[in-house]
Amino acid sequence: MIQQRANLDWILKDLATGVPQIHQIVVLSADGLRIARHGGDPDVADRLAAACAGLQSLASAVAAEIPDSDGRMRMVVIEVDGGFFYLMAAGAGAYLAVLADETVDAGMVGARMRDLVVRIGAHLTSPPRQDGQRTV
Repeated sequence: MIQQRANLDWILKDLATGVPQIHQIVVLSADGLRIARHGGDPDVADRLAAACAGLQSLASAVAAEIPDSDGRMRMVVIEVDGGFFYLMAAGAGAYLAVLADETVDAGMVGARMRDLVVRIGAHLTSPPRQDGQRTV
């Protein structure tokens, strides 16, 4: 498991260096636990992962109200003074979150995130948990 996480960290670094305005990248499980991160403070990454669990749930509830939608969240983008936040579905039970500054090319970040998910989406999964333990 440690080797897979190291490989995932390297791939996240590749996304960050490809878009220099990215401050932090977090891969999280649907229940809000950090799987991997690049950049930023680990405590911030943990808080971001927890917040993303609620956000993806809210986004899925909104998506369910859209006619002809399958009800699944694909991407959320939030623009605030100072930057952007992106959250993208990245595999079964896993999500990719990115914090970037306000000078970032918003379209480029979304495209690079999609490319990353396509390339390694099978590795960005988090099996469901039972009694606090991941099931295999």
